[in-house]
Amino acid sequence: MALIVQKFGGTSVGSIDRIRNVARRALATAAQGHEVVVIVSAMSGETNRLLKLAHEVTQIPDAREMDVIAATGEQVSAALCAMAIQAEGGKARSLLGHQVKILTDGAFTKARIKAIEGSKIFSTVKKGAIAVVAGFQGVDENGDITTLGRGGSDTTAVAVAAAIGADACEIFTDVDGVYTTDPNVCPSARKISKISYEEMLELASLGAKVLQIRSVEIAMKYGVPVHVRSSFSDAEGTWVTKEDQSLEDVVVTGVAYDKNEARVVVTGVEDKPGIVAELFGAIAEKNVSVDMIIQSPAIASGPNGAGEGRTDVAFTVLKTDLARAKPFIDEVARSLEATSVRYDEGIAKVSIVGLGMRSHAGVAAKMFRILAKEGINISAISTSEIKVSCLVADKYTELAVRALHDGFGLSDAV
Repeated sequence: MALIVQKFGGTSVGSIDRIRNVARRALATAAQGHEVVVIVSAMSGETNRLLKLAHEVTQIPDAREMDVIAATGEQVSAALCAMAIQAEGGKARSLLGHQVKILTDGAFTKARIKAIEGSKIFSTVKKGAIAVVAGFQGVDENGDITTLGRGGSDTTAVAVAAAIGADACEIFTDVDGVYTTDPNVCPSARKISKISYEEMLELASLGAKVLQIRSVEIAMKYGVPVHVRSSFSDAEGTWVTKEDQSLEDVVVTGVAYDKNEARVVVTGVEDKPGIVAELFGAIAEKNVSVDMIIQSPAIASGPNGAGEGRTDVAFTVLKTDLARAKPFIDEVARSLEATSVRYDEGIAKVSIVGLGMRSHAGVAAKMFRILAKEGINISAISTSEIKVSCLVADKYTELAVRALHDGFGLSDAV
């Protein structure tokens, strides 16, 4: 007998028929002698509907109240799934974030889990019932409802699996596993049977939508085996697990892209210690994440055309954060006596990821040659041990992805 956590995303619970399918899947796993905990997202499109209502009331809704609204989507799903399991002759009990209890920090709309009290989950499954837990939500130390950000139900699922010592966490979704790239962009993309935590973490951070990044971080930290698979098929999916020699032999595992990036260029700030710290400190205080950063000598920008002693700082933020970030970026730029601030939303980040990069030279150079052959200009580059990312014009995103996928032989069967 194993303790299994099963997470079902929005499309998997997108209708009453699909909720019944979730109930049957959970009951089938329980019938094999396993203890089952189900984590559910809101029904497909429901969160967007709820947030749209908030924006109809006010242009910039209060973050605390946004979480109160958004959390109701998962509450509905949890109750309906519990009812569906009961209707199929099984035993089930729904549990919300504050009932579990999933304790988070107070960063509304993007809270982070601090601790999980698993006693109610244990007491439920020990009674032979399936615990149906609302994903995406928690409660802070003040008792306020919080949400974990987009894809937060993945984080809930893996965090619950870690907290209760589950043997595996199954992520059921509308795709049948992790692919070498987005099949909608590159038809030759193929399913990966096994991928390391490190590679999945990079792919998730670089735009791959299959798993939310924090869920992978938690899985890696606590060694939770994660199985990404389809809600609509019994086929084996992709196992996200510890790295081994077979995974290290593959130079490039996947290609990711992210169009939710905006470039900010703060020009002509004084080139002295502490200036960059002040700029990014102000941004961090507003809970806005910064990605790629480039600092370079300022282009001639002074009253006499001289940029001496000045520097330009370019960085990227999420487009979804840009409207909120612009006012305080402009404010700190003025306080630093910057010449100007420019914003560019017409960019995208394209990346390659693979454990094999650690032991193979020339991977980045090959990536640059492939993009150059397609006439794609690179405006920024960032690297880690197992990834290389390039900033390109967003109109070239799909072309870049296909070229890199084919150029590194990812279409070939393994």
